[in-house]
Amino acid sequence: MSTATASCPREAWEALSERIRACVACPELATTRTTVVVGQASVAARLVLVGEAPGAQEDQSGIPFVGRAGQLLDRLLIAADLDRSRIAVLNTLKCRPPGNRAPKAGELARCRGWLTEQLAVLAPELVVAMGSTALTWFHGSGARIGGLRGAPHDVAGYRVLATYHPSAALRFGPAGAPMAALREDLVLAAQLLA
Repeated sequence: MSTATASCPREAWEALSERIRACVACPELATTRTTVVVGQASVAARLVLVGEAPGAQEDQSGIPFVGRAGQLLDRLLIAADLDRSRIAVLNTLKCRPPGNRAPKAGELARCRGWLTEQLAVLAPELVVAMGSTALTWFHGSGARIGGLRGAPHDVAGYRVLATYHPSAALRFGPAGAPMAALREDLVLAAQLLA
């Protein structure tokens, strides 16, 4: 689904998406990917969720957050009264790293411009940076989720709320601190947009 808000004309989003799909800046990723996972932007997207990189299921489907972490995210969004169909969901890296390894610094640097352009086209009221890779994208190295979550921070003209990635919430389990924090932070995002 690639639609757009009034501040994000469909044509601008589609043109940018086509350019992203044609990217071959990271040779290893370009040769091992099935699909470039551009992301989803919906009508009336006032909120953008930013994760790390596509996993195997995302690489196959071309849609971000459809695996186990995405299923958890969907449940938490519903609990926070946030409609995923009205949210933009993006990643810092648009191609799946082989074996779901962490993105390399060079890959993130080469892909940085794409997310920068997506945010400029979408012009969201709030961005939720999920996980350390997304947090580093916005705040630079050394940023820690625990020290930044709980309130939005102004970053390059965007209000950015830091939280844990859904995969961290899965790793630590239903009673773990990342799950509770992610749940709280999504509720806070809904409140900030109310």
